[in-house]
Amino acid sequence: MDFDLIIVGGGLAGASLAAALQGTRYRVGLIEARPPVPVDGWDPRVYAISPACAGFLREIGIWQHLDADRIAPVHAMAIHGDAGGALEFSAYDSGLSELAWIVESGRLQRELWETVRRQHNVTMLVGGAPEAIAIEKGSVSLTLPGRKTIHGRLVVGADGANSWVRTQAGIDAEISPYGERGVVANFRCATNHRGRAFQWFRGDGILALLPLPGRMVSMVWSCADEFAEGLLALDAEALCKRVAEASGGAVGALELVTPAQAFPLRFMRVATMVKERVALVGDAAHAIHPLSGHGINLGFQDARALAAALKDLPAWRDPGDIAVLRRYARARAEEPFLLQYTTHGLSRLFGSRNPLVSALRNVGLNLTDRLPVVRNALVRYAVSGRF
Repeated sequence: MDFDLIIVGGGLAGASLAAALQGTRYRVGLIEARPPVPVDGWDPRVYAISPACAGFLREIGIWQHLDADRIAPVHAMAIHGDAGGALEFSAYDSGLSELAWIVESGRLQRELWETVRRQHNVTMLVGGAPEAIAIEKGSVSLTLPGRKTIHGRLVVGADGANSWVRTQAGIDAEISPYGERGVVANFRCATNHRGRAFQWFRGDGILALLPLPGRMVSMVWSCADEFAEGLLALDAEALCKRVAEASGGAVGALELVTPAQAFPLRFMRVATMVKERVALVGDAAHAIHPLSGHGINLGFQDARALAAALKDLPAWRDPGDIAVLRRYARARAEEPFLLQYTTHGLSRLFGSRNPLVSALRNVGLNLTDRLPVVRNALVRYAVSGRF
């Protein structure tokens, strides 16, 4: 079976790349071992989608088909330090309609999956992971379960932080576990959040409450492994009380909607996003601390940039040519680097227990809050990915 493009990984980044190539001349093979399964109720894993990425999802026919009743706009954000520092962002003050949109991971994944399944230029290869890869001068071959071999001119690794494609292609990755986990859960709240997101840099980690439709919030508590184990061991009533106390009652009393879950946090940076006939997107290319809320936005911007680079090629150009792929890598060099090291630095800055460091970081929050030019520049970056 021959393709122009083989995408390994049908998650958000991989599926959005396939969707972005609809209507093109490219024959696309999409490999996914575990397709999304519909789940009743609310998904505890949510994403803060920037307006720029919401625009990308609209361009590829996804955003307008999501259930609007399950999406919450973020109109403002309040950030609190551990010693009185505070920083406020407002969409209204910055001339925007919203700072971000909070969307459930599962619903976004299913809509992308169903959209790609309807594409005439995409073949879904579901149920098994590739077992071998051979990268040659003019093509790339992948062996699937049952000794089935497929061929293409470009393979895209969209298979997550533990990327098989990245390893097989010999692309080195710097991986540093934080020794932390992100604990997530959804709650009903007694007080209307009014589209406001909250974040607290605390001695026991970084706690965020993100608005969901109605009187609901989604929690992400990034904390040390041992503390995370303690949170997961709490019963529903105790967890609600602990989160309400930690958040200073910002949204009133809480009622647990989805049980707490946790996922490991780590920093990961690759030596290169491309090699001859290989490109990486999403978590296969970079992993950042969730305090910025930009992780999936980086993946969508990767997909957007790679799709744009491929669409611009004349028919005679080879999409797996390293010169083509290097242009994609250059286009994506700055944003992931800045976000990775900014979030890494912030997580370490607020993880320090030194009293002098504590005073300086809280002064920094207060000073930024009093400088509209700096604050608005940060808002512009958050919504567009560029200063």
